Amino acid sequence: MKKKILMIAVLFLFMGFMWGGNLKLPEIDGLSISGDILVSLPGNVRPEEVSICINPKDGTNIVAGSNLDYYYYSRDGGFTWREGRLASTLGVWGDPCLIFDAEGRLYYGHLSDPQEGDFLDRIVVQRSDDGGETWNDGSGIGLNPPKDQDKEWLAADLTDSIFRNSLYAAWTEFDLYGSSDPEDRTRILFSYSRDSGSSWSKPVVVSDVTGNCIDSDDTVEGAVPAVGPEGEVYLSWAGPLGIVFDKSLDGGRTFGADIPVADLVQGWDLTIPGIYRCNGMPVTACDVSRSPYRGHVYIMWSDQRQGAHDTDVFIIKSADGGETWGAITRVNDDPPGRHQFFPWMAVDQTTGSIYVVFYDRRDSEDYATEVYLAKSDDGGESFKNYKISDYPFRPVSGIFFGDYIGIDARDRKIHAIWARMDGIDLSIWTAVILDNSPDFRRRNRYAR
Repeated sequence: MKKKILMIAVLFLFMGFMWGGNLKLPEIDGLSISGDILVSLPGNVRPEEVSICINPKDGTNIVAGSNLDYYYYSRDGGFTWREGRLASTLGVWGDPCLIFDAEGRLYYGHLSDPQEGDFLDRIVVQRSDDGGETWNDGSGIGLNPPKDQDKEWLAADLTDSIFRNSLYAAWTEFDLYGSSDPEDRTRILFSYSRDSGSSWSKPVVVSDVTGNCIDSDDTVEGAVPAVGPEGEVYLSWAGPLGIVFDKSLDGGRTFGADIPVADLVQGWDLTIPGIYRCNGMPVTACDVSRSPYRGHVYIMWSDQRQGAHDTDVFIIKSADGGETWGAITRVNDDPPGRHQFFPWMAVDQTTGSIYVVFYDRRDSEDYATEVYLAKSDDGGESFKNYKISDYPFRPVSGIFFGDYIGIDARDRKIHAIWARMDGIDLSIWTAVILDNSPDFRRRNRYAR
């Protein structure tokens, strides 16, 4: 196994230099899939919970992060990687989220454990101006002791709107994390930066209805911001009302009334055999390409509406800025009765195609877990699924496995990232996918 991995690594090193030229990989429906590429160093046996992003100024510069404080960067399109440890006087304590702005500046959002202060007392965002090789000390958001700030996510305005290059952060504030006291509540907070992350606005409360602090179904969590074609800010999250949506039309200064989107059958706190814990929290995205689906807002999540033995991935969309929502579409295309979990979504903003990555057990009667990619070219009406991992793994529930995996897509290149568990050892892997599907030439006329 180790010998084979080494041979694959050498092969992909060669491929990395060839990717922009005449590299030809086997195709499935026009998708060229690299196979498993090791991201984390072999001696690093505890990384999990991953995020990945593509530099819009340089498609060969791919950057990723994992718990608690790891960063990884690639200069050859994701075929080879360097690893580092993030440091800040504000502390680095997991929940990594990495994004680029339109100018190629890179941001790493995470939780805090400051040298002076309290654990989880703020959200921290650090910046890199050299593609992930070095990082500043960062700036804090939402300091409000003794409350806890958790589960952040970031977005950047890459459009030509008046808010271009604005940064947005959304997260959950706990009165007291883990408290079962009904007087302790959670709420969704939001902040923006207009100066490349040097400073952040005073947070505003987005959620109209609070949740409890138990960190389960009735806690409000999972806020992932997205940006619309005119600079609109879209946001959804999970909680006691199911999946809820809100939006801002003034660059994040104010939000409207919450809009219910979908029930979360069995809640967002899911039980998956062999997994320490699992959530089905939503991911929000918007198509800002020149495709026919420009402006469509998508919310993707997982739940167990078919029973605890059957976890599926679902998507719903709005064509009117989130005012109304269509029918729920199942993303995984296997027969019922298996688990698909920890999904993440990306929209290629040069084509409008939607890509979803998730763990999948359709081919197994036990805990054997693989990684699949789902793709939609019709605005989320239908999806085709493709296995992108080379080997299954069997996780054990006694080892924390993180809370999410990641994906990004740009200019027909898709980068998926995930953790796997072998015995009790964890490692981070990626796959590079080129979408050269037969109908791409027709869709390419919409590219920006």
